Amino acid sequence: MHEPLRLGIAGLGTVGASVVRLLQGHGDALASQLGRPVHVVAASARDEGRDRGLSMLDIAWHDDPVGLARSTTIDVLVELIGGADGAAHASVRAALNAGKSVVTANKALLAAHGVELARLAEERGAQLAFEAAVGGGIPIIKTLREALAGNRLTRLYGILNGTCNFILTRMEQGMAYPAALAEAQALGYAEADPSFDVEGLDTAHKLAILTSVAFGTEIDRDAIFVEGISGIEPEDIAAADELGYRIKLLGVAQRTESGIEQRVHPTMVPRDSDIARVSGVTNAVAVEGDFIGSVMLSGPGAGGNATASAVVGDIIDLARGVRVPPLGRPAASLQPYRQARIQAHEGGYYLRLKVRDRPGAFAAIANRMAEAGISLDSIVQRNRPPGTAPKHGTEVLQPVTIITHSTTEQAVRSALGKIEAEGEIFGRAQMIRIEAL
Repeated sequence: MHEPLRLGIAGLGTVGASVVRLLQGHGDALASQLGRPVHVVAASARDEGRDRGLSMLDIAWHDDPVGLARSTTIDVLVELIGGADGAAHASVRAALNAGKSVVTANKALLAAHGVELARLAEERGAQLAFEAAVGGGIPIIKTLREALAGNRLTRLYGILNGTCNFILTRMEQGMAYPAALAEAQALGYAEADPSFDVEGLDTAHKLAILTSVAFGTEIDRDAIFVEGISGIEPEDIAAADELGYRIKLLGVAQRTESGIEQRVHPTMVPRDSDIARVSGVTNAVAVEGDFIGSVMLSGPGAGGNATASAVVGDIIDLARGVRVPPLGRPAASLQPYRQARIQAHEGGYYLRLKVRDRPGAFAAIANRMAEAGISLDSIVQRNRPPGTAPKHGTEVLQPVTIITHSTTEQAVRSALGKIEAEGEIFGRAQMIRIEAL
């Protein structure tokens, strides 16, 4: 039996406690499998006295996570504090500077500092592992970095936020957005301030990391086009169903002639596609490559046990001596990120308009679409029983749904800008992209 691998865990919240519980419960089996024991020998968290339902008898306590990272009693720092900066960033840098490997589940940290930390790990001969940072229990980082390394990847897309997927699933079952969000908060899926999830920022952080590993570019979280789901209304859910689609918040990255396109937004996906069948808090990521074709991984994207499973998977790799560049290739060989323009994005579009009930309004809308070179697949006026049509003051508004053939984002935005400026519709048009899968 080889020398034990000694772990220091910074952060003992839901995930950290689950990691300790897993290692304590499966310790003998892991030691037999690896030929060496894996022990949590030290920890740091905000409240030493809190009852976490764990045995802490053989675990040394550190009030300062940076002090824990520098301690000579540990071989690996497991960072589960969270946050892009502060104690998380400082402790990870301290561990790597000391030549200690790091396992983290911190997507915000990697989205902000991933290239810097990967470079530091390589310089110090340490490993930086982060399977749990994206997709919870789904082994997507290892799949991209190792299993699919022989492919030239062309596109990846996925449901990367279980909170949003839960809300959209409940809206399909008849709930309005506010009620679905309230239920997600009551069940612990959404925070009291849910904006990081529902406005797409969480998905964008994860997508930035996946893009780097998949396409060999530097991480650029600020280059991602982001829209959230807070503007989705029951009318959109119903229209999607009638048209044979479901609405999902997708993170999409793909190669284009002008660069790597990264975008996060509500998307209509064909109802019979694999990604459309992913419901509730489940996550899924699909990857397309020249030799693999298309492959999709799905599973629990959050939660203590699922995330702990991914963390321990990284720890096992370190115990076995597995060594890979953190982002799939040496940090020095990562290409500067070249952003594709969202205006150049091509695809179909769903548009929902509140058209003023006056002569020539429909003709004007069709003309503006034609002038922008947009071919319409369908235009549907949703007639309502007398007296039930929406109004603005005394003015009757006619709900109209338009589905376009494949066109560019620039063309759609140009046409809608003119339609809105001319006053043919009330308010802003609802626009949802249709993804070809």
